[in-house]
Amino acid sequence: MKLIFVSGGVISGLGKGITASSIGRLLESRGIKVSAIKIDPYLNIDAGTMNPYEHGEVYVLDDGGEVDLDLGNYERFMDLHLTRDHNITTGKVYRAVIDNERRGEYLGKTVQIIPHVTNEIKRRITSVARESGADVVIVELGGTVGDMESMPFLEAARQLGRDLGRGENVLFVHTTLIPIMGSVGEEKTKPTQHSVKELMGMGIRPDMIIGRCSEPISPAARAKIAMFCDVPEEAVISTPDARTIYEVPMNLEKQGVADFIIERMKLGPMASGRDMDGWEKFVGRIVDPCMEVRIALVGKYTALADSYLSHLEALTHAGAASGCRVEVGFIDSDDLQSGNPEELLGDADGILIPGGFGTRGVEGMVAAARYAREHKVPFLGVCLGFQIATIEFCRDVLGLAGATSTEFDPDTQNPVICIMDEQKGVVDKGATMRLGAQDVVISEGSAAHALYGSTVVSERHRHRYEVNPEYIARMEEAGWRFTGRSECGTRMEIGELEDHPYYLASQFHPEFKSRPQRPSPLHRGLVDAAIAHSNRRE
Repeated sequence: MKLIFVSGGVISGLGKGITASSIGRLLESRGIKVSAIKIDPYLNIDAGTMNPYEHGEVYVLDDGGEVDLDLGNYERFMDLHLTRDHNITTGKVYRAVIDNERRGEYLGKTVQIIPHVTNEIKRRITSVARESGADVVIVELGGTVGDMESMPFLEAARQLGRDLGRGENVLFVHTTLIPIMGSVGEEKTKPTQHSVKELMGMGIRPDMIIGRCSEPISPAARAKIAMFCDVPEEAVISTPDARTIYEVPMNLEKQGVADFIIERMKLGPMASGRDMDGWEKFVGRIVDPCMEVRIALVGKYTALADSYLSHLEALTHAGAASGCRVEVGFIDSDDLQSGNPEELLGDADGILIPGGFGTRGVEGMVAAARYAREHKVPFLGVCLGFQIATIEFCRDVLGLAGATSTEFDPDTQNPVICIMDEQKGVVDKGATMRLGAQDVVISEGSAAHALYGSTVVSERHRHRYEVNPEYIARMEEAGWRFTGRSECGTRMEIGELEDHPYYLASQFHPEFKSRPQRPSPLHRGLVDAAIAHSNRRE
């Protein structure tokens, strides 16, 4: 069992997740099997109840796990399929320890942080590592060194280094900030020195230091950090601002990060050659596109871009595949509710309405869907966006007065969206989410079939409300065709509008399975349609 722990110091938001993902990408390029674990020190059991403004998007896994968005980076960079067990939170750990105590498994002993909490953390890390079958597991330690919440996890990491063997089996990578102060551009290494001192005070000496800086770190600063932090100079790595996050693995590769780790952890027998050609071509298409299109993302949480991170990455993947840079314009749906759609959406080559919960901003989204339908602007609706497209069609094409979802109006006379059992008169307000990967059956000859190239696909879901089957026949007869359905045929999964260049929507979340070299088919379709729309306008 070989573990690489990635910690962070000085400030949060330095990109530990991208660092961990990039290291994994480099090791995989050498033929080494890699997996990843994210540790989040908050007391929540998982990210499912978190406000997107608080923590960014909730990323959903195949098994239905609602997890931190960094697991999305792991899956995208390393092309992995992770499980809910790959996200360890303080809430999960403490709940397990308390349950064990209630069952008497500690034999009446006083339950303490050490050894009981740290043992549970170690058990979870080693269990996931063992079951993954990976040669190396990268463990990102959330939070910042010095945080009270992170201390039990750092102690567990220290113990694992002692138990398994430092260097060969356990390696510590520390990510810190190296600010540049003043007009002379002087690099300040003191924050890094203090952060490493704090880490050493917990019994952990880093094997590698990743320095985040706006510009490449000078040789003098690297030498200073190496001396004061007691690491080899070749283990002080510079990670300046990149043109795209997908450029970071290439930057680390140039500085010998993979070679250092392979030598230090004796991974040579597992390694075989180096294959980064496909990745480098992908990055080249991102940084040197042939053209540009603008996609308007109409959502409720647009003040924080991380709320829609997977959509942004899916559009990047799709744009790279089509040789196009996608500029995303965030449109707050509240602004559309009271503003002029032409002013806000008139310069868009495509419109995307993503998922969300609650009533706020819904009418603005309906206005965006109406604008896309009437003005023949390429459109993609996802989850709530699928429901919004259905509501708008029922109101403005079928003429169903007040058509909406029972989520927004429980007493509506036309509940075109509802919890499935509501149509039978059984209203379950506490209905559980439909979470995780489910098969979708796609009609042959449809636009969705042309995009996916298959009649059965697996996509991830996160919703409770669905299209009311009582209205399906009327909608399809008028041109809103459901070309994707659940295996049993009762749940509507994909909608396509007839006589429109590109107007598709899905109840599932295709963005969660988009990969750098395998973009989401529905996002790829939106980008290609946006390119055609842009060309027509010229």
